[in-house]
Amino acid sequence: MTAWRVVAPGPVAGHPLERASEPIPEPGPGELLVKVLACGVCRTDLHVTEGDLPVHRPRVIPGHEVVGEVAALGDSVTESFAVGDRVGIAWLRRTCGQCAACLRGAENLCRQSQYTGWDADGGYAEFATVPADYALHLPAGYTDTELAPLLCAGIIGYRALERAAVPVGGALGIYGFGGSAHLTAQVASTRGARVHVMTRGAEARALAERLGATSVQGVRDTPPEPLDSAILFAPVGDLVPVAMEALADGGTLAVAGIHLTDIPALEYQRHLFRERQIRSVTANTRSDSVEFLRIAAEHRLSIDTHPYPLDRADRALRDLAGGKFSGAAVLEP
Repeated sequence: MTAWRVVAPGPVAGHPLERASEPIPEPGPGELLVKVLACGVCRTDLHVTEGDLPVHRPRVIPGHEVVGEVAALGDSVTESFAVGDRVGIAWLRRTCGQCAACLRGAENLCRQSQYTGWDADGGYAEFATVPADYALHLPAGYTDTELAPLLCAGIIGYRALERAAVPVGGALGIYGFGGSAHLTAQVASTRGARVHVMTRGAEARALAERLGATSVQGVRDTPPEPLDSAILFAPVGDLVPVAMEALADGGTLAVAGIHLTDIPALEYQRHLFRERQIRSVTANTRSDSVEFLRIAAEHRLSIDTHPYPLDRADRALRDLAGGKFSGAAVLEP
C-alpha cells in the first residue's frame, strides 16, 4: 500500500514526509483493519511532522481523522463491527482503563493514553488499524470526505465548547477560524450562542460570514460586546491576553490546541480579576466523540473541505502551514 511516514521531523518546506510502499498491516487482537476512504489533514499532523510534538513512534504514519471501511477483523472483536461497515478512526486510540482518571470518566487525562498518528500509524495510507473499542460509528447523510474533519476537528471543537462553558444565549468569541473552529461555531449557534469570530485572512472571514457569525473581525480586534466565553483555536500564545481582555466578568477562555506558542505575562487586574479564567483542552473522551457525532446526525453541519489526492499529502500539509485554505483539507486515496 502507499503510505507517508515522518522520516525527519522539521519544517514542512524541508520535506519531512516520505512516501513509501508498505505492506498492508495485520489487525491485532481486538483490532479492525480499515480500508481508508478519506483522511483529514489536522494541524496536529503538522505539529507531529514539524517536531513541535516530541517523537513517540519513529517514522510514524500521521493522520487521525480517518473514514474507512472495515476490511478484516482481528481476534476477539465483538459483534459491534462487521466487514464492510463504515467506521471512523479518531485521535484517541487507547487508554489503560484502570487509572484514577479513567475510572472517573476522564480517560483523556490517562497518563498511558495512546494516539493515532503519533503513538501508532494513522491514516496517511491506504489501510490502517484501530482497536475496535475506540472505533466510531458514523452518522448518515455525509460523504466520506465530509465526515473526515468531524473525527478530530469536530470532536475537539466540541470538547473546547464544553470547556468554555458558554451560557445559554451567551456571547462566544472564536479566535482563529479553520477546520475545527468552523464546525464549533455551528454547534454553538444551534445552542443559541452569539458567535463573534476573530481571525486573519479574507477567506476565513468570508467563511465565517457565510456560516452566520454574529460578527467577524481581525484576530486582534475587539468584539462588539464582552464575551461570556472564548475559544482560542489559533496556536498563538500572544492571543491569550487579547482574548482574556475581551472576556466579560466571570468569563472563560478555553485553549483548544495540543500545541501553543509561549504566552506573554498576564496582568492580574487587566486579564484575570473579576473571576475570569483560562482552561486548557486535552484530547477528548470517547463519550465526547459519541455526543458530538450525535449532534452532527441531528443538525446537518456545513463542512468546508479541500480534497487532495493521497499522493499530495506533503502538499496538503504545506498548504495548511501556509494558510492557503479555510476549512479542512482531506486526503482521498
